Amino acid sequence: MQIKNPTQVKQEFINSGTPVSKWATENGFTPQEVYKVLNGQSKGNFGRAHKIAVALGLKTETKVTV
Repeated sequence: MQIKNPTQVKQEFINSGTPVSKWATENGFTPQEVYKVLNGQSKGNFGRAHKIAVALGLKTETKVTV
């Protein structure tokens, strides 16, 4: 899977005509959470922000082994 940058993800939303708020709701996130990840206010390293970054293609899913 190719990792995308926020600009690419935003352009994909524009090209598809899908509002970020609709995508967020359909994927179980709030629009505010998604915008924070897309705009760099949240780095997406932990918790829900990480799940959003993975769902958007900004990060890869990490597997924790103990």
